[in-house]
Amino acid sequence: MAIITVSRQTASLGDEVSAKIAERLGYKFIGKKELEKRIVSLGFPASKLSKFDERKMGFLAGLTRWRDEYLNHLMTAILEAASENNCVIVGRGAFILLKDIENHISCRFIANEKVRNERIRAALSCNTKAASKKISESEIQQKSFLKDLFNFDINDPAMFDLVVNTSALDVDSIVASIDSLTHTYVTGQKEAKGMQKIEELLIGQRIVNMLVFVYNIEINFLRTTVEGQRITLHGIAESKSVADKAFTIVSAELPGFEIKSLISVSRDFKAYS
Repeated sequence: MAIITVSRQTASLGDEVSAKIAERLGYKFIGKKELEKRIVSLGFPASKLSKFDERKMGFLAGLTRWRDEYLNHLMTAILEAASENNCVIVGRGAFILLKDIENHISCRFIANEKVRNERIRAALSCNTKAASKKISESEIQQKSFLKDLFNFDINDPAMFDLVVNTSALDVDSIVASIDSLTHTYVTGQKEAKGMQKIEELLIGQRIVNMLVFVYNIEINFLRTTVEGQRITLHGIAESKSVADKAFTIVSAELPGFEIKSLISVSRDFKAYS
């Protein structure tokens, strides 16, 4: 029926609430470990995950091809999870990737700093100063991750359908409310439209992966939009021959589709190696 994405502050009980929502609805829970498993299974080295996965990226990490490869694998993992429907996806910018999906509900869990500090102290048996440091570091990592990969400001609440303060509400009440919202908001028609869009997004992402990982096509900001049987290629190539090669490959690999290229050419852009 629905795809629920969750963004959460540290110690806002976001993971706990998400797991209970999945249990109550009978949905699959896609948390940190499951997403990491999917990303690695797609071909991203497990040894490099710690440099990119929901973290502030170092200068060199942000300038290398590994960043783009991580992003492509992350997007594929999220879209594949969403294509299975009836799931709760936690973190990693899933709410941004799925923002226009009709049967998608995006939630943001927050709590005031005092309550979060108390929760951290209880969980880690540490003092107030150490707990505050943990919260601050976590917020910097999350904010930087979303800004670096998606150019999104986590402090903007407009992206979320629901922002919940867990300082005042108990977990069971929150879960019951989201359960009710899911059954009220997501109709069969919305589900059908949403799943069609996800299928198109996934086709587009797999085309990008094919060009990048199979054919080693170097196009900056490469993305593909799919609408029905029409595929449009976007990006910036450093030569017309590279743009033409991408068009030829996609035309040959997907003969049943109408292919259009909006790839521009600029020698000022060079792909990172």
